[in-house]
Amino acid sequence: MWNLRNLLFTLCIALSCVRRAAGLIHASGYKGGEVKVSCPYGKGYESYEKYLCNDACKDDNDVLIKTTEANKKKYSIHDDHQKRVFTATISDLSHTDAGKYWCGVTKNGNDLYTEVKLEVRRDTCCDQSTKYQSYEESSVSISCPYESGYQNNLKYICRGNQPPTCLEKAVITSDNKQTGQFSLTDDELSRKFTVTITGLTRNNTGSYLCGVRGHTGLDVFSAFELEVKEWCCVRSNKLSGIVGRPVTMQCPYPPLHSHNRKFLCKGEHRNNCTDMVTSKSRFTLQDEVSSSSFLVIITELRAEDAGTYWCGSDSQWTVANYTKLQLSAFFPQQSSTVAASIVTVGEPAGSQPTLIPGRLVKTLSHIVVFIVPAVLLTLTVALVMVYKYRCKKVRGAEANMSRNNITAAKTDEAIAVAVIHESQDVAGSKRKSSKMLCQHYDDGGDTQQDFVYQNFTPTDDIYCNDIYTKVNRR
Repeated sequence: MWNLRNLLFTLCIALSCVRRAAGLIHASGYKGGEVKVSCPYGKGYESYEKYLCNDACKDDNDVLIKTTEANKKKYSIHDDHQKRVFTATISDLSHTDAGKYWCGVTKNGNDLYTEVKLEVRRDTCCDQSTKYQSYEESSVSISCPYESGYQNNLKYICRGNQPPTCLEKAVITSDNKQTGQFSLTDDELSRKFTVTITGLTRNNTGSYLCGVRGHTGLDVFSAFELEVKEWCCVRSNKLSGIVGRPVTMQCPYPPLHSHNRKFLCKGEHRNNCTDMVTSKSRFTLQDEVSSSSFLVIITELRAEDAGTYWCGSDSQWTVANYTKLQLSAFFPQQSSTVAASIVTVGEPAGSQPTLIPGRLVKTLSHIVVFIVPAVLLTLTVALVMVYKYRCKKVRGAEANMSRNNITAAKTDEAIAVAVIHESQDVAGSKRKSSKMLCQHYDDGGDTQQDFVYQNFTPTDDIYCNDIYTKVNRR
């Protein structure tokens, strides 16, 4: 009996050291964010101390936070006596925080424990993203689906791609369904909520997250990208007409808009323009369904008709469903030069339009087209004439030098002949001193020199004639 009694006592002591755990709590959070671990307890334990400890939970060193403490490092705790739930919050999560925890209730004897399994996920979302595209001043609707069981959960949308801080930075939530340019509607039957953004600007471009509050502290997200484009992409045409003449403008539209009301208005901005088609106006519309366009005919153009027009088939100004027109008006005058460069309707040949104020630059550009080639041609002719004059001058100088060289050569030859003659006179024993004049002619007959012999003998005469003959042969 004594041995059996000791055995039972030892078994009771051993069993008293075993934790009594009830249920399992799942909690999830994102890296860098926080997670709230909700730990329920039974009735009668409202005033008891509660705590959160890690996997070991052997002694007080393993206790992370107690209800008797306000905050401790990155841990905090709150006890709701009415709901009989205490909540421990772990902030600034990291991957090392993932693992097993215990929710504990201190009491006499063995404490009450509930196991907690914490999961920490990466802080970005998501693997796939839906792309939306719209234009300035228009609107866009974003559809965010969610799973069954989340109909009554909080829905929200935030900018960026960081789930941990998405809720605190939400631009709109299901608790406040209208905020500025954002509005939210929830269709619980089809399990999706829709966020509509109106009055879009380029600043709305970026990444967004649709969020649904989760049951275990980890919200469910879906991502989308929004691109807001400028209105620069609309069709834009320029045309001109002559004052007093008719002008026709063409406005295409999508085939689906064949039965829509067509419109034409005038103004610098499409949101502030005046409707030009009335029962008594000079503007008429003629629909051409076969070509998916309509014509605007101005029966008699006036100077004040010049300006910016907008025509289309969609009163909501959906991009690509309207056309911007720039109309210029000109006065007819007697000149065909400028008229040839302006496209008009029914303009007779030999007339020149005169620009109305604000159109002078266009005319000057056409005048420059004619003046520049004329100036270049004049400069070319002048350069050719200068070149020819210089060539002629050089050739004349070369000719004069040639004639001077020939004359000098012939003069030298005559001098040489005279020297020979004088030498022969000295050699002759009976030659008398006299003065001699001989004639010498060049090849052209332009230059002559006379040599006159005085007191000459027949021998001298023959000699002189001989020299004369030789010179003439040259």
